[in-house]
Order: sequence, then structure tokens, then C-alpha cells
Amino acid sequence: MKYFKLNNNTTIPAIGFGVFLIPNNGPTYDATLAALKAGYRHIDTAAGYMNESDVGKAIKDSGIDRQKIYITSKLWLQDYGYENAKKGIDTSLKLLGVDYIDLYLLHQPYGDYLGAWKALEEAVEEGKIKSIGISNITVNLWHKFKDGMTIKPVVNQVEFNPFTQQKELRKVMAENDIRLEAWYPLGHGNKDLLENATILHLAEKYHKNAGQIILRWIYQEGVISLPKSTNPERMKGNIEIFDFELTQEDMLMIQALDTGKATHNPEDPVNETRLMALKIHD
Repeated sequence: MKYFKLNNNTTIPAIGFGVFLIPNNGPTYDATLAALKAGYRHIDTAAGYMNESDVGKAIKDSGIDRQKIYITSKLWLQDYGYENAKKGIDTSLKLLGVDYIDLYLLHQPYGDYLGAWKALEEAVEEGKIKSIGISNITVNLWHKFKDGMTIKPVVNQVEFNPFTQQKELRKVMAENDIRLEAWYPLGHGNKDLLENATILHLAEKYHKNAGQIILRWIYQEGVISLPKSTNPERMKGNIEIFDFELTQEDMLMIQALDTGKATHNPEDPVNETRLMALKIHD
């Protein structure tokens, strides 16, 4: 596994295993164990995924030293605000069964965002969290929240793949030394992306599959990726991207695929209303 350096002098695996939409009480446990067996050392979960306990059990049962596994989780909107966030952090720690979380993110950019961020900053000082970050933050939202932050986020986890390259956001994040982290790196199984002529041409050139070409491109762009699969062979294949290198010409060919569009717009009031209404606990 390769690693990227973050702005607080910690490192993060370049590829993590995401467990979004995998059910708790068995399936997430099995998928996480399989991912760790395949060689992943970064597991990305969230309070909102409601499967932190399965992730924690799998990590414990894997037999791998806890310090060698990088755990990311995220605080849900229901637990935003300073006091609620402190409780939410402790709940994540309890469900995961760990003494600390490597990276903890604010999952969505709504509600009492800065109150929650203050709680995350305090958790860093207390040793409960090693690094803190943001998610689904656009350029406009970054300018809205940044002045209320004492500790700089280490990552911004957003939708990112060859069709959604977030070029303006990447420029602003780079200026602030915040690394981008990709959800939907393979377009959530988008057939148009995985069967794109440019991607398939490069797959044939390097004797790799389309997903491996995309993930290699993301890695060379300096972006962390979080592919998800419950298929052990695909899991294994998704991290077998460090034995070849795309040329600059190849990189430019994929950069030309950008549509400038995303499937999720965090600034859409409809998304804010919908997500604020979602409750993950009583």
C-alpha cells in the first residue's frame, strides 16, 4: 500500500475501503474482514452508515495490530452542535470499540457546523481523534466555514472521478494544503464511465481493468480513493494499481473526460432539507 502525507504530518493510505450502504450485523463485518485480508489498511465508515459496530468487530477479529489500520468515521447531522457532537464522537468510539479514531469528518455541511467542529478540535486535543476533516464542502461552503476553524481540515471527502473532477475545488483545497478524498471514485458503477472508450483503451494498453485504470489515475492525481465492493476478487483488484504508471499523455486523456457535473450538489436547498430530516437514532 502507498501512503499520502497530510497537512498535520500524519499519513493516510492512498486507497481505503468504503462500507457505504453495506448493512450492519454481518454483511459489513464480512466485507471489512475480506478487505483487510485483501490488503486494505484504511476502512471508511460513518455514524450515518449505521455499521460502525461491524467495522470495529472485524478490525478486532482480523488479528492485525490496531495501529496498522486507519479508521475513518463521520459525524451525522443529528449530532451537530458542540454538546451533541461530543456525545456523537464518544458513541462512534464505543461502537467501533477503539480508544481513538484516525480520521473523523463532518459528514454534511448543514446545521450547527462550527459548533460540531469545535467538539472535533477538542477531541483532537484529548487524543480521541488523530485527524479531522470535512466532507461535501464546495468552494462557497469552504469560504463560509473556514474562518471558524482553529485546526485546519486534513481532507475534504467529495464526489470525484474522471467525469467529476472538481477542478475549481481542487485548486482551492491545494492552496490550503487540504487533500481531496474521493467518494464514488468509480462512478458508483456508472456504465458510461467504466465502458468509456478512453478508459478501455488504457485498460488494454496496460493489461488492467477499467476500475484499475481509474484508481491509478486518481492516485497519480494525488487524491485518496475509497472504492467499495463486496466481491473479494474486485476488492483485491482495486488495490493492485501500484505495479504500473500512467504517462502524462494518459493522464491528460483522462483529464479531458471531465463533465464539470456531479450527481450530488451540497448547495442545493433540497439536499439540505432532505438530509437534515434523516435521523439515525432516537
